[in-house]
Amino acid sequence: MLLAVAVENTRTLVGLIFEGTVKRHWWVGTDPRRTADEWAVLLDGLLAGESPVSGIAVCSAVPHVLHELRDVVARYYSEVPSVVVEPGVKTGLPVLVDNPREVGTDRIANALAAVNRYGAPCIVCDFGTATTVDVVNANGAFIGGAIAPGIETAVDALGAEAAQLRRVELVRPRSVVAKNTVEALQSGAIFGFASLVDGLITRIIAEQSFDPATVAVVATGALAPLVVDESEQIKHHEPFLTLQGLHQAFARNR
Repeated sequence: MLLAVAVENTRTLVGLIFEGTVKRHWWVGTDPRRTADEWAVLLDGLLAGESPVSGIAVCSAVPHVLHELRDVVARYYSEVPSVVVEPGVKTGLPVLVDNPREVGTDRIANALAAVNRYGAPCIVCDFGTATTVDVVNANGAFIGGAIAPGIETAVDALGAEAAQLRRVELVRPRSVVAKNTVEALQSGAIFGFASLVDGLITRIIAEQSFDPATVAVVATGALAPLVVDESEQIKHHEPFLTLQGLHQAFARNR
């Protein structure tokens, strides 16, 4: 049983993977102040009653959390094989950008899983703290992408900065043209971000001369369910894409 941990800026996805299938998963808050000992207690509680862990794979967009998780692995799982996805780790996915070390390892894990499942070229949309749209070219290389604010990030910022606006529940409103402020914010967030992503994907397909009929467009991330049904370009929804990428990176390195 592989324990896979994908740390994002506000949420962390923890999963148990057996023979390539995610058997259990949990979303927990990402707290940079959480110590290695607190992480160990948290993981111990999540894994209570589960089969023993035979491997660990980690990626993190938060350096301090990654430091603490390294400590967890070293002190609490010292006899368990582990892989941290970071620059220099073999993934089989060439990273053709100006500075590969700047690319979030969750983006690499997503691209690795997408190209292994759907082939190349493909486009991956991750809806989390940020909204990322990443591209794997026809040769199976990660060539970069686009980063926009996350849906919650944008709505929270608007509620904090605009005197007459407030944070709202992110659910689909009755219509695009809203009759009240709450639904107007929901319309802008959900329909607006669906259009934003569709527009980026359309531009990417044109710029890279991809065949729109065959290029796989995959969505993942905690907030993906808000947008998938409203998007015209997203064809596949893979909630555990990052975990699958971690599983494949672990297998390649072990």
